Amino acid sequence: MRFLHTADWHIGHRLRGFDLTDEQQNAFDQIEQIAIEKKVDGIIIAGDLYDRSLPAEDSVAMLNQMIEKLNLDDHFPIYAISGNHDSATRLSTGTKWFKNTQFYLHTKLTQAFQPVELPDTQIFLLPYFAPFDAQQYFGDDSLKTLDQAFIPVVAKMKTLFDPNKKHLLVAHFFAAGSTHTKSETQVHVGGLAAVPVSLLKDFDYVALGHLHGKDALHADNARYSGSPVKFSLSEANQQKGVFIVDTDDPLSFSFKPIKPLRDVQRLTETFANLTSKDFYKQLNLDNYYGITLKDTKPIVNVLARLRDIYPHVISLDRENGYDTTVDYKGESGKKIRQKDPMVLLADFYQQIAKEDLTDQQKQWAKAALKIANNGGQNS
Repeated sequence: MRFLHTADWHIGHRLRGFDLTDEQQNAFDQIEQIAIEKKVDGIIIAGDLYDRSLPAEDSVAMLNQMIEKLNLDDHFPIYAISGNHDSATRLSTGTKWFKNTQFYLHTKLTQAFQPVELPDTQIFLLPYFAPFDAQQYFGDDSLKTLDQAFIPVVAKMKTLFDPNKKHLLVAHFFAAGSTHTKSETQVHVGGLAAVPVSLLKDFDYVALGHLHGKDALHADNARYSGSPVKFSLSEANQQKGVFIVDTDDPLSFSFKPIKPLRDVQRLTETFANLTSKDFYKQLNLDNYYGITLKDTKPIVNVLARLRDIYPHVISLDRENGYDTTVDYKGESGKKIRQKDPMVLLADFYQQIAKEDLTDQQKQWAKAALKIANNGGQNS
């Protein structure tokens, strides 16, 4: 059989205030097209369908439309679990009749021990769970951390193995040896987040969710599909996509890339270059940009001026900070008070900005000084 492995859709996520609806719809359209072209026998979604446990109405409508398209229109079986961002209770609404259309959505630990039986494959759908859930299920209060809880969970699933079939596990957690990015919320329970990959060795393939990069883990039988959309600047260099898993003997899997509608990129440059047409005409200005300025002097209205050219600036910082060195001459307070305010301002600006006031800035300063001298009244 052939499956498409995806995860971490995070419907409703915003990137530094920017709505990602168009990006998420575009990624979904490509996932659907890959599934059709590869003639997959089912689609695996390894958790975090929503970005939050209380998704907005628009997010609910969007996910419903996506699931309906894949399952009801395209007739793909779906094998999904809840992740740590999902509300298991809310997500599970309707699951009892979902199976009538081969939509299997597991949100409780107990359902992990009810494998979906296919002609040559057993699929174990293990939703995100806390050690307390395992304590309750096994009646064992000693299961205080996630790696401890995984031992009896995997052991029980192995008792259900059909030796004549392949065994696929769909799960959502942080695997030992994985790397993560800033947009991911770590699953920390009992002070220990990582589950040893060695616990998963008896599964033919483990379709993981939670980490957003496909290269977060390179185990022989386990992969994170990664998120289909870039959700932070730390994911700028990641290639997004899905895995195609074939259960032929031997089982194999391959990665299929997704092209972003708007990419997330880093730019480290001077303000002069960033605002030069010769520089920015080579770029896709509709992308999301994290900008690092090489300049050290203050720049008036820098973010607004950059957004006139790059409308989707998601972060702005300085490579070397600000040059705030002030060459103090040791003048007494009396001498300073005797100086003309305009001279004081010019000296201060030159020390901080390393340049002279422009004629326009001088006019603004004189106008402000006049108002101040009139007691705040503009005459």
